[in-house]
Amino acid sequence: MSSNDAIVDTTTPTEEVSQEEISSDQQQQLNAKKLSLQKLRRYDSLDMESARLHGHLRHGSKGAKWSVILSLAFQSIGVVYGDIGTSPLYVYAATFTKGIKHNDDILGVLSLILYTLTLIPLVKYVFVVLRANDNGDGGTFALYSLICRYAKVGLIPSQELEDRDVSNFQLELPNNRLRRASRLKSMLENSRFAKFFLLFATMLGTSMVIGDGVLTPCISVLSAVGGIKEATSSVTEGMIVWISVAILICIFVAQRFGTDKVGYTFAPIICVWFLFIATIGVYNFFKFDPTVIKALNPQYIVEYFKRNKKDAWISLGGIVLSITGTEALFADVGHFTVRSIQISMCTVTYPALILAYSGQASFLRKHNEFVSDTFFKSIPGAMYWPMFGVAMMAAIIASQAMISGTFSIIQQSLSLGCFPRVKVVHTSSKYEGQVYIPEINYLLMLACVAVTIGFRTTEKIGHAYGIAVVFVMTLTSSFLVLIMIMIWKTHILLIISYVLVIGTVEILYLSSVLYKFDQGGYLPMAFALVLMAIMYIWNDVYRKKYYYELDHKISPEKLKEIAVDTNFCRIPGLAVFYSELVHGIPPIFKHYMANVPALHSVLVFVSFKSLPISKVPAEERFLFRRVQPNDLNVFRCVVRYGYTDVRHEPEPFERMLVERLKQFVREDHVFVAMVRDGNQESTDDDDDEKANNVNNAKKAENNEKVAEAMEREIEVLEKAWRSGIVHLVGENEVIAGKGAGIGKRVLINYAYSFLRRNLRQTDKVFDIPHKRLLKVGMTYEL
Repeated sequence: MSSNDAIVDTTTPTEEVSQEEISSDQQQQLNAKKLSLQKLRRYDSLDMESARLHGHLRHGSKGAKWSVILSLAFQSIGVVYGDIGTSPLYVYAATFTKGIKHNDDILGVLSLILYTLTLIPLVKYVFVVLRANDNGDGGTFALYSLICRYAKVGLIPSQELEDRDVSNFQLELPNNRLRRASRLKSMLENSRFAKFFLLFATMLGTSMVIGDGVLTPCISVLSAVGGIKEATSSVTEGMIVWISVAILICIFVAQRFGTDKVGYTFAPIICVWFLFIATIGVYNFFKFDPTVIKALNPQYIVEYFKRNKKDAWISLGGIVLSITGTEALFADVGHFTVRSIQISMCTVTYPALILAYSGQASFLRKHNEFVSDTFFKSIPGAMYWPMFGVAMMAAIIASQAMISGTFSIIQQSLSLGCFPRVKVVHTSSKYEGQVYIPEINYLLMLACVAVTIGFRTTEKIGHAYGIAVVFVMTLTSSFLVLIMIMIWKTHILLIISYVLVIGTVEILYLSSVLYKFDQGGYLPMAFALVLMAIMYIWNDVYRKKYYYELDHKISPEKLKEIAVDTNFCRIPGLAVFYSELVHGIPPIFKHYMANVPALHSVLVFVSFKSLPISKVPAEERFLFRRVQPNDLNVFRCVVRYGYTDVRHEPEPFERMLVERLKQFVREDHVFVAMVRDGNQESTDDDDDEKANNVNNAKKAENNEKVAEAMEREIEVLEKAWRSGIVHLVGENEVIAGKGAGIGKRVLINYAYSFLRRNLRQTDKVFDIPHKRLLKVGMTYEL
């Protein structure tokens, strides 16, 4: 950014600012800082203007009423817990794949399930990880965003001073233990490897969660449909597979209708599900073997490992399925609040699951032979068909929730330049996080159908499922340790305790599920590798393009040449030129002017920028900058979004842009007048009444001139708006530069070009009207 550009942040209030409406707050800031206009122009932002808005409530920390919290807690049951709630369908079957060899093995497994449920979902996620939300939003990208905001580890140099003045950007940091935090922060900022590794880990974790979105519908629906076998022996395995495929297709086809009332629609069903499994658990507990309460003694875990040794370690891959869907606790916190999820987990989900697993263990103590169909065999006869119906609905809900979560994750990665452009449809005006991505939906459907037909049984799918679950949990713990050290500045003993207890448990489970790599565990790895390749190719070229534009941006001197060149003519209208470059004017504008020697009366360069935060308040979204010389009427505008913001507001983007631009012009003129008046006051002699009167008269005269200049410029903008808007979009062809290696040529010329040709272009993503669209072509040699 050149020092010749005068830059003003238009963090505009809703009311229009006039000459007389100069706030005393701004005047005090001006007088305190004693800024001159010359000094002001050396800044890349106006700290006073951008810091004007404060006191915004954070989504994750706002003090909601208890009635609202309880309502959200109820809704969260239907959205968050479908996956973990349906785990009792298959956990014991996946754990005892070779049958039960010793009756006390059931107590050992139950003890493992109880302590795993307590340590991972309850202690780790509900009471620790949920605190690491990003202004109320969770997931792998939320953790990465927190780290990016505190340490400069982003790989694209689009950071601006103004971004830190967005109210949601600021972090509340404790002041103790600074040395350890500063040392880690410095290490991350100075290590290019660390920056790449953090992005790589985030992409890998995201890919694993998407893989989870493929496997959850398969195993949930297949397990629920399998209950038909208990009612009739005429149903074969093949019939169960094809019924499951039909249900899966229906689930994915229904996604396009959205989930506007997902919470209130699904919550009663999942509540009934939890009530049923808890009631049946209590019934089986008292009917068959109440002594399973002994499993609270961890000694049974030790004896279980002594008896079974390697087989016990391998069986951990089945036990870990009891906590599938735990990541949804964190990923879906943006739809609710931390407190609401804590309440629903502690009062409904956790107790119901404990009772369900204990009841099944009591049943198995008397019926070892039914371990492969524990869930449906343990249902009392009169409850069978109601339970089967509720199980089917719960499985569908678990699938739907995970698919929706996958859409949200891809939206986040898309916003941060880590995924190719796809169309994101917001299915609800009430719930911002509810999105639908058509291309991804049908790719997931094909993947689910293929997995269901190929694996056919829950046992084989379970081998694949565990790797995705445990890997994401381990990655979350790694990011959380960085946050504990850098941001929370947690006591070192607590960090060590967390790593030794939670970390050890997760590493143990991860080692077990990796052992089954050749039995289906390769599947999520294959999904992850494909998605990682797509993300890496897109992000790598995206960064190279940005650096190319940054290195070849148009200088202020070149703009001045355009301004005085008599060969250029001005035509009526307003041109909006879209670019990804935040700093400066992109090189494609020079290419445009070389071929079309005409300039619209007003030109605005618009860059859509994603900040590493979840949401940007609407009043802080537009950041305008005036490009010198003023008589060109050229402006630059950065439209800032968080990764969960809705990009298409109900009001047309064009109208919002013009209104905010007029607001910026008003504030710009008023602000310059304030600075000039403040400078004059600082040189006045307060004892000279005559001089003061003269200065007051000059101020009044200058204010009239400012008002006239402001109205003239506003009139130019309105005239350009009435004449029509033209949208100019760069149609960039990206090729590898001369002398590039074979790897770089394959990456850019073939892999990236293939993705770009087969996915949506900028005008389709941003819904630019085709009647007013003009594409400008240019070749970038990277």
